[in-house]
This record gives sequence, structure tokens and C-alpha cells, in this order.
Amino acid sequence: MSGGISMAGLLDIVALVPPLIAGMVVGYCLRGKKLFSIEKLVLGVILVLIFSLGFSIGLNTQLLEIMPTIGLNAIVLLFMTLLFSIVFVKAARKMVRI
Repeated sequence: MSGGISMAGLLDIVALVPPLIAGMVVGYCLRGKKLFSIEKLVLGVILVLIFSLGFSIGLNTQLLEIMPTIGLNAIVLLFMTLLFSIVFVKAARKMVRI
């Protein structure tokens, strides 16, 4: 690996563009019209995606074996992100005097 995006990865990313553009076009054409609650639809889709992610994780025995290590790293990363976010927000607020 050279560290860049592989051709397969690039094709995966490119495959996401047409549905995104189609959604933008449909949304643009339907803007201002009274539709069903799109937020409920989005929430339902997100829940299905999260379920499918959990399902695929549950099927992967190798991933389940290293899950404690990944979980510990994720917790450390979470706390570091929170800590530095708070520090930088306080510094930025002090700089602009909010």
C-alpha cells in the first residue's frame, strides 16, 4: 500500500456520488411542497443502517476478538477529543471575548 486511496476505494466513493446528486435534484424539485415528515424517514433509515452495522460486526468473529482493544482505544480517543475540544473552545471564546 502506498498510503493513498486505492482504485477500488475510489470507485466505492464515486458510486456514492450519483445517489447524492439524485437526492439533491429531487429535493430541489420538491422544496417548498408539503410532504411527509422527512425527519422520521431519515431516522428510520439511520436506525436500519446502525442495525446492519451491528449485524455485520456480530458476524465477524475476528473483529469480536479484538473488540476490547479497539474499545479501549476508542474510549481514549473519545476523552482526548472531548478534552481538547473543551480546551480549544474555551481558548477561542477567550480570544474573541464571548
